[in-house]
Amino acid sequence: MRVLVLGSGGREHALARALHRDPAVTALHCAPGNPGTAEIADNHQLDPADPAAVTELAARLRVELVVVGPEAPLVAGVGDALRAAGVPCFGPDREAARIEGSKAFAKEIMSAAGVPTADARVCGSRAEAEAALDAFGPPYVVKDDGLAAGKGVVVTEDRAAALAHAEACERVVIEEFLDGPEVSLFALCDGRHAVPLPPAQDFKRALDGDAGPNTGGMGAYTPLPWAPDGLVDEVMSTVVQPTLDELRRRETPYVGVLYAGLALTSRGVRVVEFNARFGDPETQVVLDRLATPIATLLQACAIGGLDPDLRPEWHPGAAVTVVVAAEGYPASPTKGDEITGLAEADAVDGAYVLQAGTKLDMSDGRLVASGGRVLSVVGTGADLAQARAAAYRAVSEIGLRGSHHRTDIALKAAEAVS
Repeated sequence: MRVLVLGSGGREHALARALHRDPAVTALHCAPGNPGTAEIADNHQLDPADPAAVTELAARLRVELVVVGPEAPLVAGVGDALRAAGVPCFGPDREAARIEGSKAFAKEIMSAAGVPTADARVCGSRAEAEAALDAFGPPYVVKDDGLAAGKGVVVTEDRAAALAHAEACERVVIEEFLDGPEVSLFALCDGRHAVPLPPAQDFKRALDGDAGPNTGGMGAYTPLPWAPDGLVDEVMSTVVQPTLDELRRRETPYVGVLYAGLALTSRGVRVVEFNARFGDPETQVVLDRLATPIATLLQACAIGGLDPDLRPEWHPGAAVTVVVAAEGYPASPTKGDEITGLAEADAVDGAYVLQAGTKLDMSDGRLVASGGRVLSVVGTGADLAQARAAAYRAVSEIGLRGSHHRTDIALKAAEAVS
């Protein structure tokens, strides 16, 4: 199978790594990819959100599957263009991708499908935002209605800060705060049926102890030893399947991975958000545990042939990923600083590095930071404690001036079962 992965981050490196391990994959391409994917695939420079350019490349490479990593190409209609050209695509069409592209649309779908979620108001003016903030009270939850690269959500006790964020966005969704731990669940979908992957937990705040600003994710782990029994079955029956059914009823069948961000509240499971693609950094740990070859799974979704009774096989043990971020992330990350120690990090037993915000300096060939979240360091082991230890040993080998990372990824979960 000839496969093309769209995107350039840590999620795409993780997808490429999983596909590279699949014996069914005979040719692997990434567009645009990064220096890490270039070690296992052929990189092609293009804008992954340009439907015409992606379709032309897919035809030229004669690929049999395109896997769309980030959300922007989906919202731009890359999936529509590929399917119109007869190329199987793992990723929803533009209309279905609105489940991530518009928080208001997602709320509309959940309401129609009876999916449990937070009460919310869609606000397009200061007056509407003020009324919603007063109605729900603190902590205030304000979400940019459109795509914001993981930085469009503000959760704060400060009403002025919440209102300032609302005014900075064209339209926002303001909703009640959901208590309880958060869980991420991915479901592979073919438009009618869905198959779950194991839940993971990520860490959104920049600093230890869940302090600091929201980010795109500073780390993740799986499995979740504290998750209640039956959680996956409950989410599939009350969240994922009703959502698929509602989108199909609207003649916009959902094909790809549906990411459900969930809060396990005192009143039960509630949806915090939907994403139309693999979440980052949860993808890094979930795919690390996947034993079933991935290419056939994704292609079955793309062509509408997913077996709803399929249960993928998983490697035993645990995985933890720690994100190494550039100085100044998330507000204004510093770019251009050299990255060292990757070979030493990869040599740590049970650990490896996935590149995200990196590029090669064309003047001297040095690997330098080019984004906020620069690397994802994955540690594996028989349990969370071993996986954490491997990840942090590898992180200690990496050099990047001014970089920072959280030191408490999966700490509480590991201590609870030790």
